Amino acid sequence: MTKFTGLLLALCINGLSVHSALAEDEKTAMVPLPSLDDFSKGEDGWSFGLGLGVEYETAYEGSDEFGLEVQPAGAVQWRSGDNIFYFAGEALGWRGLRAEHWLLEATIGFDEGREESDSDDGHLDGLGNQDEGAELVLQARRALDSNWRYWLVSRIVTGDDGNLALFGVGRRFGDQVDGTGSEVNLVATFHDSEYANTGFGIDATQAAASGLPATSLSGGLRSIGIDYNYRHYLNDNWQLYGEALFEYYSSEVRDSPIARSNYEAEIGIGFIYLF
Repeated sequence: MTKFTGLLLALCINGLSVHSALAEDEKTAMVPLPSLDDFSKGEDGWSFGLGLGVEYETAYEGSDEFGLEVQPAGAVQWRSGDNIFYFAGEALGWRGLRAEHWLLEATIGFDEGREESDSDDGHLDGLGNQDEGAELVLQARRALDSNWRYWLVSRIVTGDDGNLALFGVGRRFGDQVDGTGSEVNLVATFHDSEYANTGFGIDATQAAASGLPATSLSGGLRSIGIDYNYRHYLNDNWQLYGEALFEYYSSEVRDSPIARSNYEAEIGIGFIYLF
């Protein structure tokens, strides 16, 4: 699946400060965005959520094959005021609220790579396996209003496979301040030539082994996408979450023999128990 489906960011409700809101509502999230795991319920210290999700998604970037995948959900978090440090799966990160309108985030994680066996139809045969690689993700959201109803978002991913950048706008629905409700983001994604060729390029050795034509991509626009996130408290301990993603590739990516589809898509649902 995409390397960037994936991380984002400040709270000021009806003229109240963040700290006043925390005092009045034990479930107030640091930032009221459904795309962010915040298990603190407005309190400093440790919090822990554990759950399971099911995703229906493309088998690999550019694939026209879809399948179901079960994945763990949740995180271990430690909150101190307007800062949350977390460990979620293979990702270790921090997010912090600054000046009530800026949400910043830094994460160290791993890209899952790609294997020839990801294609049941054999479309990756001869291309070899790509190992899991480390990556650093830096994100920022800038609220355009006091209620985090609208925002600008940016993300930079850098690692063993090159560099990717994302820019977009977002909109939150609902009046909740506990991190539930729904949100949507419209984004444009750009990659450098190394990142582009990791996913969609074919070198001479791969071409000889696979029978596909050698392909080299340049950097530039990768895709235009939209993502949707939903979160709901079933009770004090159980959360229901859902997500959907659609990414339409640029013409250069679509021309790669690896891109058997013009788009990538994902839909998922899951539950998290808060301890």
